Order: sequence, then C-alpha cells, then structure tokens
Amino acid sequence: MKRKWIWLAPLAILAMLLFIALGGEVVRQLWNWLLPPLFGWRQITFWQAIGILALCRILFGGLGGHGSYRSNWRRRMADRREHMTPEERERLRQGMRGCCGFGPSTSESEGQGSHFDSAPSHADPSR
Repeated sequence: MKRKWIWLAPLAILAMLLFIALGGEVVRQLWNWLLPPLFGWRQITFWQAIGILALCRILFGGLGGHGSYRSNWRRRMADRREHMTPEERERLRQGMRGCCGFGPSTSESEGQGSHFDSAPSHADPSR
C-alpha cells in the first residue's frame, strides 16, 4: 500500500506539468494561427502563452476554492426569498430597482406616465 503512495505524488506532479505544457502549446498555436492574420498582432512564444493561460485562470477561473462566496450566493439568496412574505419580496424588488438604476415596474406605472414622459423634449423646435 505504501508503495502506491510513493509513485502517486511524482505522477501527479508530472501530470500537472504535462497539462500546463499542453495547454500553453494549444494557446500559442491558436494565438499564432488566428490573431496575426486577423488583427496584425505579433506571434507569441510558449512562455507568453503560459502567461496568458495563467492570467485567464486568475481573471475568469479564480484561484481555486470551488466552494467560493460567488458560487453560493444564488443559493443563499433563493433560501432567503423562500422565507420572505410577499410584502418583503416586493420591498426587496423595489430596493434592487432603486439601487441598480431601473425605473418603476410596469405594474407601478399604470395610469402614470413613465419617467421618460416627464423629461423635457429637446426635439421641440418651439423652445
């Protein structure tokens, strides 16, 4: 049993290095195939491709920790909404609309003009 563990760590390191090398080569090939002819950009080296791969991982994939705050946010908000009364849900909607810059909903503006109707018109030549 211990002999399996001795070979497992070097094999895992080798697999990670192979995966990184393969990913870097794929990024380099795709970049050099597509971007110089399309946009006139320069070709990149293997190490620049590894850097782009790392940058994309940081910007779009995070740095690990699959149970991060962002992934659990929707579930937590859905749990909160389940336990709210309809009045509390409507108050939350109104707060989000005001916070995000959206105008009143269509149900609120029935019989009232929209906020665009009250704005002065710049197309009127008599002014």
